[in-house]
Amino acid sequence: MPTVLVTGATGLVGSHVARLLVEGGETVRVTVRDRSRTDNLEGLDVERVTCDVLDRRAVRRALRGVTRLFHVAGMTSLRGDHATLFRVNAQGTRLVLEEALRAEVERVVHTSSVVAIGPAPRGSTADERQPFLAGALDVPYVHAKREAEAEALRAAAAGLPVVIVNPAHVFGAGDLYRSSTELVLRFLRRAIPAYVDGALNVVDALDVARGHLLAAEHGRTGERYILGNRNFTLDRLFADLGRISGVAPPALKLPVPAALAFARAAEAASASPPITQREVRAASQWWAYRSTKAKRELGWKPSHHEDTLERTVAWYRDRGTPGLARPGTGQPLALRLAGFAARRADDVVDRLTP
Repeated sequence: MPTVLVTGATGLVGSHVARLLVEGGETVRVTVRDRSRTDNLEGLDVERVTCDVLDRRAVRRALRGVTRLFHVAGMTSLRGDHATLFRVNAQGTRLVLEEALRAEVERVVHTSSVVAIGPAPRGSTADERQPFLAGALDVPYVHAKREAEAEALRAAAAGLPVVIVNPAHVFGAGDLYRSSTELVLRFLRRAIPAYVDGALNVVDALDVARGHLLAAEHGRTGERYILGNRNFTLDRLFADLGRISGVAPPALKLPVPAALAFARAAEAASASPPITQREVRAASQWWAYRSTKAKRELGWKPSHHEDTLERTVAWYRDRGTPGLARPGTGQPLALRLAGFAARRADDVVDRLTP
């Protein structure tokens, strides 16, 4: 029986892709590294092969007899260094897709991200046709994912039947590496001292996995498809997380210059600051999207956004994750007072502004 290979199958999205394939009766092979956490693969009937996406020989061995490839592996971090992010995301993608072309793989789905499309103009939404507008952002992860997508497009031009999917900000159960759901974990630990005015499109990992399978079946070679769901302002997202979890949302909303100054001071004071300047710059963008193309061409239908938030909160609570605030817990008094003062100041400015 033909074999399907999933790279990055120990992670949040990759594990859901592998599970759906197994449930569909496919023969599945997954790549793992020596230091990979394999909790998400427990009980799953898959063939495991030790493989780093930067090891050409290992990739070549992993692709033997493979007819379809889901290249999900990658590094997701706003705090990662430039060299590592580009090596894993861009160079790793180039190597894997070169070997897939050599192995004459019949279908490839490459996992990109909406960050490779860039943020939408404030108050608007973006789709796959938007020109890349994030060039000025000093966020290496954004540029690394953009370059990885360029590698996929080059492979398509060279004859590899590759389809690109661009998931939005992924929530859900199974984020062992604390990648995209780190935001929820920080929220539950009351570790977000302040936030800025921004927007985020949130989508469930299981929905994204379904989108991968639909892209393999219906996607057009060389095309990219946004897999997103609900567009949240950060105000609304934190309010909903607070209602679902019982933990009070952050009370202090700062103008971007003030937030950058706060982050700069935090970085100077600690090797592990609560917030970084890159995170502030990223959070202040309008990461809002339309998934019209995926719905029209792939038949993709995401689940209700509240189910996604509930699943993410429940996953952290059910695991007994240390440091989570109990339901009914408010923000520290100092931050509540600072938030109140900031809101009063905004009210005064609004009344004085012609």
